[in-house]
Amino acid sequence: MIDLYTSTTPNGWKASITLEELALPYETHYIRLGEGDQKKPEYLKINPNGRIPTIVDRDEDNFAVFESGAIMIYLAEKAGRLLPTEKKKRSQVIQWLMFQMGGVGPMQGQANVFYRYFPEKLPAVIARYQNETKRLYTVLDTRLADHEYLVDDYSIADIAHWAWVRIHYWAGVEIDDLPNLKRWMDIMAAKPACQKGILVPEPFNPEDTLSMAKKIVNVK
Repeated sequence: MIDLYTSTTPNGWKASITLEELALPYETHYIRLGEGDQKKPEYLKINPNGRIPTIVDRDEDNFAVFESGAIMIYLAEKAGRLLPTEKKKRSQVIQWLMFQMGGVGPMQGQANVFYRYFPEKLPAVIARYQNETKRLYTVLDTRLADHEYLVDDYSIADIAHWAWVRIHYWAGVEIDDLPNLKRWMDIMAAKPACQKGILVPEPFNPEDTLSMAKKIVNVK
């Protein structure tokens, strides 16, 4: 049994979708970010960074894993699916996972902050992060022009990106001019595990998300 500590965010969805896709039994623990659950001492014991998600594998002496990408790799290896064992394919999946971790997530996350949450509208800053997010989306679109999935077969790399790109509108970034990305988005959205995973720990509610995020960035 896996204990999943999470909230309604793209990084949280990465873990819950992976768990659903791998059909691993798990119990959800809602970390309410706006209330500071992620900074409580009992949570910091399993995730010293005070972020979500985190998992604890009860079957492995309560082994804790934090950082969403590390969680995805751990779960894929545990189940023997969604991460190739062949050396080059495995490397490619991890490369694209790192592309999300180091690029799409941070850039889109900053676009979210300055477009949605920051009290002062800074056009140049908003444009900087929206443009970089769009550039990264264009890299994905180019890759998907001749690949059904990012690395041939469906993998954790696809889940990681879909969890973020699915709320592109929240960052004010459009994808109508990226047909390959849109085609892939439709395929991902039709997967039962994706549909279930984004409801954990509760459905995305824009008003609640806005209120929570403003608390986190100390916006009144």
